[in-house]
Amino acid sequence: MHSFKISKLQVTNFRNLQPDIISFNPGINCILGENGNGKTNILEALHVLSTRKSFRKNTSFPQYLGIDCEQPEIIFSSVFLDEENIPMSVSGKMDVNNTNWFVDGQPMKKKIDIKLVFINPFDSYAFHNTSSFRRQWMDQHISILDPMYKKTLSRYTASLRFRNSLLSKKPSQYREQITAIDRELAKNSYILTQLRIKFLNEIENYCTQTFKDIFSEDHLLKITLDTRVIGLDENDIFDMLQSRIQKDEIVGHTTYGIHKDDYVLLFDGLNSFEYCSLGQQKMSYLSLLFAYIELFRYKFMSFPIVLIDDVSGELDRCRWQRLVEYLERSSFQVLITTANEKFKEELERINGANKIYVQSGSITNLK
Repeated sequence: MHSFKISKLQVTNFRNLQPDIISFNPGINCILGENGNGKTNILEALHVLSTRKSFRKNTSFPQYLGIDCEQPEIIFSSVFLDEENIPMSVSGKMDVNNTNWFVDGQPMKKKIDIKLVFINPFDSYAFHNTSSFRRQWMDQHISILDPMYKKTLSRYTASLRFRNSLLSKKPSQYREQITAIDRELAKNSYILTQLRIKFLNEIENYCTQTFKDIFSEDHLLKITLDTRVIGLDENDIFDMLQSRIQKDEIVGHTTYGIHKDDYVLLFDGLNSFEYCSLGQQKMSYLSLLFAYIELFRYKFMSFPIVLIDDVSGELDRCRWQRLVEYLERSSFQVLITTANEKFKEELERINGANKIYVQSGSITNLK
């Protein structure tokens, strides 16, 4: 896998951003400014350019389009550098009907292979409080590392959707079809569970050390999978699905499958949601994310671009400093935003960092 870093970015008519050329360092890029001026919009523009979707929910062209634009179209222009500093231009044009992307001037239908990790200030709370968020987080991040997981999850989801559609009708007429679906679900459930366990075992090797590297504290971090199918083979899972058919027919949907399994983040052996302060939860979540980045590097011999949107909440000044020191020691490209004055002071002290100031969508670059 190629390792890319963003070098230059220009967007026209994207939210409130002015069509200024933004230059980036291969290391740390601090995006600074007051709230509401467009800092997060820079991260989002890069995310849309690289993945063709936003990290914000329920967003599409009408939400991206700037209010004061003269033409209802958005234009992206950028330059990425690979590990040998060879430039690659990526551009795009988006309107209400179509989106066209180009790499080095040639049309490109498939997504370019640029990997990003986005760290949201609110995700720690969601991760600790919402099981559906944890499942989605795991599915998304395992899929990036393992194409087999992504394909199997897609097959599982399609089978589950079909099963639920039959259960919502007159399910007794579709018993034979449901039985066939359950064979497929059982097979994919077994594969997904094994891949989930494999991922948790792999990332466990990094979590505790990453926590210590960032925050200079010794705590044992571990994630466990809460599932009913541990130790079961495909036939056992099939029998379990079949045994629940009558109950599923009554309620009109599948009452249990591995799509309902959950994850527990343990902090020194205790459930972090129940026993940790908000600061410890934020520290644990950040350590999990940076452990994931290290696992990514181990698997692909390259780093993703890391987008960090103001994570200073729940962290005291001492922990800010340690996080900044960790970023300084790291080898990946970072784009980090903040409106917090104290945290801004820490970022501005970073030797050699690229400082990008945003005011009402206008950009000023200071090396």
